[in-house]
This record gives sequence, structure tokens and C-alpha cells, in this order.
Amino acid sequence: MSIEWVNSAIDDLRAWGRARGVEVDADEVRLLCDYASDYLNVNKLADFTPATFDELLLSIYPRKVIAPPESAEETVAAGRTLVRYLQESGEVGDETAAAMRERLADIETRMPDALADTANFGMAKSLFSSIGPESLEQSIAIPSGEVPDLGEAPCDCPGCTPRPAVRPAAPEELEAELRGVPLLAALDRGAVPYLEGLRAPGDPLGRWAAVVAHLMEGDTGGGVTGSAGVDEELYDLFDMLYRVQAPVPAEVIGEYLEELVEDEVDVPAVLARLAWCGLVRLTGDGAHPAAGLTPAAVWALREHYLALGLDAPQAPDLAEADARGLIEGLLDGVPAELAESDIDRWLAARSPEEAAAQLFDAASGAPAVARGIAVTIVDRLGAGAEPAVRGGLDDPELRPHAIHWLISRGLPAPHLTHDELLWVSVDMLALAMPHAQEAPEIFAENMGASGPPAHLIEEMWQVDHPDVVEVLELLGRSLPDTTTAKAARKARSRAIR
Repeated sequence: MSIEWVNSAIDDLRAWGRARGVEVDADEVRLLCDYASDYLNVNKLADFTPATFDELLLSIYPRKVIAPPESAEETVAAGRTLVRYLQESGEVGDETAAAMRERLADIETRMPDALADTANFGMAKSLFSSIGPESLEQSIAIPSGEVPDLGEAPCDCPGCTPRPAVRPAAPEELEAELRGVPLLAALDRGAVPYLEGLRAPGDPLGRWAAVVAHLMEGDTGGGVTGSAGVDEELYDLFDMLYRVQAPVPAEVIGEYLEELVEDEVDVPAVLARLAWCGLVRLTGDGAHPAAGLTPAAVWALREHYLALGLDAPQAPDLAEADARGLIEGLLDGVPAELAESDIDRWLAARSPEEAAAQLFDAASGAPAVARGIAVTIVDRLGAGAEPAVRGGLDDPELRPHAIHWLISRGLPAPHLTHDELLWVSVDMLALAMPHAQEAPEIFAENMGASGPPAHLIEEMWQVDHPDVVEVLELLGRSLPDTTTAKAARKARSRAIR
């Protein structure tokens, strides 16, 4: 998925709605755009067609999204808002917009049945209904990129927590980015007092590295951010953003800075000035702004760390790895946008059949979370992968996933046996354990709404799965229903005999 075009589209849609007094369900429209991008090769708003809505709302939504039938009205309403925006912004013509509205009117009568029909459910939806929407969407789980506990500033000594690996942008991309940095343009005019006397190489990247090093370490006296105290703490602030590798909410940045400078900080003004310097990129909306490092800032900070003798590893290009290396690299932690790019380029270098065969081979005998990543990537492949996927029917661990893949594409497939259903239920729950441990309340809530029945849990102890004891322990302490929780604890006791 191209995160940038979706974010930009949602920002424009919100602005359009505010200007016209139109209530915009931005979250629902974002989901439409995300799925269109992921599964229907929609790379910009103008790519939407009437058929896009057919595929999204009658095929992809029923397979991927947990939603009651009555939610169809809300989803279709968001679709109509999107159509109005597409028309008024000139992304589609009047005839196309009229055809879209006609399709949506038909979809509105059919979508509730599609959402309710269990035959439409993909295996992920059927089995992850007890885990939560994040797992249902089958997105790659990236360990990095979460906002950390910012109670203390990260230490900058080499012996402390290592910095995560980063993937610097290509030199030509960085130079193109630097041409649009207002700070550098002002520096050319001699209009940046806190950079007077800076001695920098003549090449663009060398010059930028020198500028950033000075901003991090030099005495800028508040010229950078408008606050002398914040200027003094720029190293720690940017070290934190470098480690997070994701946009951080402005309120979190504010709390962090106020602890460092022990004074109130005008966060919007600070972030605006840092964006002018080409160091951060502002995201989110006016009510919930966030900031993340620009590619140019990531590159320059890594250069600065290396110059200081600090460890600043470079992430490998996973598109050049074999299937096992791709999976292991994703497990090690890659920012989501880089992960998507790596996966797309890895798949582009192989036929669907080759990709599926290599991924299934790497997943055979692997832990549940690695198998989950492999299956998620295979789920993106079209019918050309069928021969390799059918090969997975011979592997007991891959067979349920292969059956799901075939059924979801309307291809002949065997039925799951009861034992296979038990095994894959444990496997899916094992994949969900990291998420459950991080957000136990959400997991418990989802389990209470649509968790496995007690009679199924009672039989799980028989499953020959390396994670069965841990899964049953998780169920025993998470299930809100006392009867099913007791069944899980009883099954666990039998599993460890």
C-alpha cells in the first residue's frame, strides 16, 4: 500500500468536508482507500471506478473485515461521500460519478447479506474474529515503530540500547528532497544567523550533514526552534525520533520536551520551525498532529552518529533476500512503509508460482508468527500461484492456509477436517499472542464478542502444536466468560501432562 497517497487523500477530503459543512467518516474512507490500494491496484484517487466499489464492498470487505450486516449502511454512506468528493475535486467525471452512485445503490441492498454469509469469510476472518481487527487485516506485524516510554531521554553512549537499523534513501532522492528545504535556500541568501561561519563541503549531501551536525551540537541560542532550552535538547529529541521510526503524536513530543527543558513548550511552533529546517514531516490532522523524521534527517543523523563513533546500523534491502531472509528481516523490525516496498519488489522479481513456492518452503516448520507472515504475503498473489499453493496441501502446517487461499479464489479445494480446524485455531491464536500481550484488554473484549466456543477449546489440548500450552494459558486468563475460561484452564492442564 502506498501510505503517502492515502494520507494525502484523507487530509484533502477532511479539508473539503470542513469547507462545505459535510460530515466525513474519514476512518471508513481510509479503509476503502487502504484496501483498494492493497488489493485492487488503486494508486491514486483517479483510479477508482464503479467496479472498484463492487470488488471492495461485495468481495474484499466480507473476506477481510469483521462487521455486522447492519454496518453496511455506514460503509456505503462513506462510499457516497467519497464519490461526491471525487466528482467535485475533478478526480472523476460526471458520468463516472453517476455510474458509481448507481453501483452503490445496488451494493447497499446486497452488502448486508455478503457480510453475514460465512461462506464469504476468509480463514483469517473466520479464525481471527477472536483476535481483533489488526490481525484480520493481515498486515505485516513490524516490531519496531511503536511510541516508547519517554520517561527518560535516550542515552547517547555506545554501550546503551542500540539504535535500530534504518534504510537511508538513495543519494539522488536525498538531493531532490534537499532542493526543497527552505533552510538551505535561506542559507544560500545568508539569512540564517545561527549558521553564520559554518564550514561545509561543497557537495549537497556533505553540506547537509554539516548543517544537521551543527544544529544538533552547536550553540544556536534558540534560533532553530525559538526556544534556547529546546535547541539545547535537539540531540535527545532527534535521537528519540530516530529510534521510534514512526510519526510521534505532538502531545507526546510536548511532554517529552517539557521534561527535558523543565518548562512549557510551544510544541506547534517548535514543530513548524523544525519542518522549515527540513528535519521533520508533519502528519495527521489539526486535532491530532504528529511528526516524524524526513528521509534527509534520517540520513544526516546516521552520518552524525557514525562520525561520533556510535553504532547506527543500516537495514538490508529485503527485496534482495531469499524467502527466509525476507521473513526474518520483517520479524527483526522494519518500518511499515519500507516493509511494503520490500515485499512489493520481492514479489515483482518472481512469478506468483515461484514466490508462493519459496515462501511456503520457508514457512514449513517455522514458528507461527513467521508462518503467519509468509501466508500473509502469499495471500496477495493471484491465480498464477495455484500450483505452488496446492503443493502446500501436503504440509500439515500449511494445508489449512492453502485451503483458505484456494476457497477464497473460488478454486476447488478440500474441506478442513475437524482435527485441521483445531490445529489452525491454535496456530492463529499463537500468531496473535504478541498482540494479546501488548493489549490484553482489547484481546479479551474481542474474545468475549466472538471467541471460540467452550467445546472447541476443550479439545485443543489434543493438538500437536508447539504453542498449544501457551495459547490455552492465554485463553484461560483472557476469556471473560467464566465457563469458557475454565474450559481453557482445564485443557491446558491436560496439554502439559
